[in-house]
Amino acid sequence: MSSSTAAQGPGPISEAAPLSLCAREPHVPADRLVAEMVPPPRFDAVRFDTYIPDPKQPSQPEAVRVLGEFAASLGAPADAGRRRWFARKPEKRPAGPRGVYLDGGYGVGKTHLLASLWHATPADASLKAFGTFVELTNLVGALGFQQTVATLSGHRLLCIDEFELDDPGDTVLVSSLLSRLVEHGVALAATSNTLPGKLGEGRFAAADFLREIQGLSAHFRPLRIDGEDYRHRGLPQAPPPYGDEQVKKAAHATPGASLDDFPALLAHLAKVHPSRYGALTDDLRAVCLTGVTAVPDQSTALRLVVLADRLYDREVPVLASGLPFDRLFSEEMLNGGYRKKYFRAISRLTALARDAQGLVAQ
Repeated sequence: MSSSTAAQGPGPISEAAPLSLCAREPHVPADRLVAEMVPPPRFDAVRFDTYIPDPKQPSQPEAVRVLGEFAASLGAPADAGRRRWFARKPEKRPAGPRGVYLDGGYGVGKTHLLASLWHATPADASLKAFGTFVELTNLVGALGFQQTVATLSGHRLLCIDEFELDDPGDTVLVSSLLSRLVEHGVALAATSNTLPGKLGEGRFAAADFLREIQGLSAHFRPLRIDGEDYRHRGLPQAPPPYGDEQVKKAAHATPGASLDDFPALLAHLAKVHPSRYGALTDDLRAVCLTGVTAVPDQSTALRLVVLADRLYDREVPVLASGLPFDRLFSEEMLNGGYRKKYFRAISRLTALARDAQGLVAQ
């Protein structure tokens, strides 16, 4: 009888129960936020020569060339770099932008190129910073504005990924910060899916906001990168969602995997500041989710976007049951002002779902 019961139960799938994101409440000191301003693990090894341009998109190899020259120009003191890169008349201090702005669609390799620029810039890692727009605003929140200026003003380069402005307050904050850093000779590089002169367009019409947008745009030279989403180029469709039992079995069988009910995870994210989502995923080998449903509201959706970014940065596979990821966000959300964030999250979660296929026993 005991052997029959054992055969019918979950069995010795794993000696340890899965981890749970909902059980984690990480606390992240400010010095960790500064120390982590480097390219994420997914982009540790990327370089310009590992970027594979789409042969049908001439803007891609051109971007590699331009950014390589930009990186080389940052090897000298800031003023000399500015003269070589941006000045039209060497005898005058240049009035042009002190940064480059990589504009393009989803999955054309903008983050790969931005990280490659960080790696290629001939300066010690302590003189270069790399982070998302959200991480930069979190840093200001943790250190204060003046201390953030003091911390970054000695840097040769600041790289800002996912530069999409959704809030007028953040716009004014970052515009002021970048202006101060440019005054100290810090070069800028950023990525987004919107040209800098169009940032925030259609979201806020306030005169102050539009003025700040123009001020931001003046710091950057736009560099357009065309192409299709490489995360899905020539690859099969992402697998359909699995059953709850398949996901649970895989979670128990995978050391370092977490297992959470999706609605419970969404509720937990509301209790954790987005600046801690990276720490929330520390040491995870996989994320397993049961009962994926449509995201109920915009605030919840934006928190999920941040988590998806952190999981993607860390190459953590995501195995899920319930709705497929392309149905997470409502039509209203996908047609609204945050649609770029939501489409990016769908693209990244779909890639991570594909990575998770090997966790399920066939």
